[in-house]
Amino acid sequence: MAPAGETRIWTTVDFDQDGKQHDWLRLPFSTDQSAYGVIPIPITCIRNGEGPTALLIAGNHGDEYEGQVVLSKLARQVEPRDVRGRILILPALNYPAVVAGRRLSPLDEGNLNRLFPGEANGTPTQMIAHYVSSVLLSMADIVVDLHSGGRSLSYLSCCLIRAGKTGAETARLMELMKVFGAPIGSISDGTGGGGATTLSAVAQALGVPTLTTELGGGGTFSSAGEAVASQGLYRIFKHMGILPNAETKSPPPVRLMQVTGRGAFTYAPIHGIFEPAVELGDSVEAGQSAGFLFPLEGPHRAPEEIRFAQSGLVACRRAPALAAPGDCLFKLVTDVGAN
Repeated sequence: MAPAGETRIWTTVDFDQDGKQHDWLRLPFSTDQSAYGVIPIPITCIRNGEGPTALLIAGNHGDEYEGQVVLSKLARQVEPRDVRGRILILPALNYPAVVAGRRLSPLDEGNLNRLFPGEANGTPTQMIAHYVSSVLLSMADIVVDLHSGGRSLSYLSCCLIRAGKTGAETARLMELMKVFGAPIGSISDGTGGGGATTLSAVAQALGVPTLTTELGGGGTFSSAGEAVASQGLYRIFKHMGILPNAETKSPPPVRLMQVTGRGAFTYAPIHGIFEPAVELGDSVEAGQSAGFLFPLEGPHRAPEEIRFAQSGLVACRRAPALAAPGDCLFKLVTDVGAN
């Protein structure tokens, strides 16, 4: 899935130069107020000689904060003398969405992680996706895309992979996921969410191993999620020889889980205020009450009880109490191999 066309985004960073460089990716964007303007997307390149390249991304969705903080700290803390290879850090990939605190870009309402591989001459969000697909992924030996639940969802900390095209590819991804060491490791067949239009899908098509995370959410900041990401990244760096002398703790056991069909998702059928009956991390049974939606019309209309369609572990929950028809209230995961 190689993107077509030559990118219009540019930077002064020399990706082959040793040392630490902080700069912007410059995305051309002409407006009434700035005819020759550019959108500045922060980037840091840390390089020291030959070795693997790690591409680290946060702010793919602008309202997901743990990864943005982790990568901002890492860009300042890691020194070139300690590196063997190269680390590329983009803590605010969808910069317009990051500044607005939104999942989608305010420039074009684009959901960056649903627009890969992008277009060279498309909307601003499509141009960002195209640059990642056509320029950055060609340099990468591993990608870590740090997500959280954003405004609308709260998540248990987890690391996600897509099943590989071969058994060997899947085994390699499983190894990296266990090294990263999030409490839950989730395996997807790639058919849910954005399907073929996510960063992980395009990276996989280009043969680049990719780890994705969920680290918290609800528009808040989780220190526990930040710690999972920070420790996981340093373990990956040491495992790949990028930071061979990094001091790391052994990864904790990873509970391997998966989303089992559409029944894993519970949706709101009406407009209402949601009173949940369970919490993140709870184990639930099929038919169990998930909570009640209280209609906005008033008390003359009885609340509607919501029930789970299948059994599993509550991996994410809607954060805002107000829900509309079609809003996801819960997502369940089940242990790999469980019937």
